[in-house]
Amino acid sequence: MESSHLGDDLTTVLVTEKQIQDKLAELAARIDDDYAGKDVLLVGVLKGAVMVMADLSRHLRSHVEIDWMAVSSYGAGTKSSGVVQIRKDLDSDLSGRHVLIVEDIIDSGLTLSWLIDNFRSRGVASLEVCALLRKPEAAKVEIDCKYVGFDIPNDFVVGYGLDYAERYRNLRDVAVLAPHVYS
Repeated sequence: MESSHLGDDLTTVLVTEKQIQDKLAELAARIDDDYAGKDVLLVGVLKGAVMVMADLSRHLRSHVEIDWMAVSSYGAGTKSSGVVQIRKDLDSDLSGRHVLIVEDIIDSGLTLSWLIDNFRSRGVASLEVCALLRKPEAAKVEIDCKYVGFDIPNDFVVGYGLDYAERYRNLRDVAVLAPHVYS
């Protein structure tokens, strides 16, 4: 679905489909180099990371395993509550594994911080984060993110997996959602 089909729902396209694919190819090359000779487990956080995970993994040359976790800290609102619930846990045992968390966006960082602590308590050999988008102005906690695609302003964004009330995930670009949609 192209952004232009949504009329006045969107204000600005921040990152285009081509920019996303170019950046994911660049990040994948770095990940391949950094994890050469290691078995890597990519962990995607549902539902937002589906697009990033699919495209990033296709850019990788190395063999990787993929697993998914569903956590919730948002509900239908636009701000993180900081309260994390596991909705679907991993199928994989993390002990001794090289784990790369794949995220669509780092917003407040509260959920991701909780996830990092949770995974470390499971005995990972190494743990890094790859996020397509990061909102530095929204950060409530410091997240060490080794692979970052784009730093973006603290606007409400949708597209490429990011949603508002489960809509707009299928947009190919990342765009700012017009305030009249959610206010």
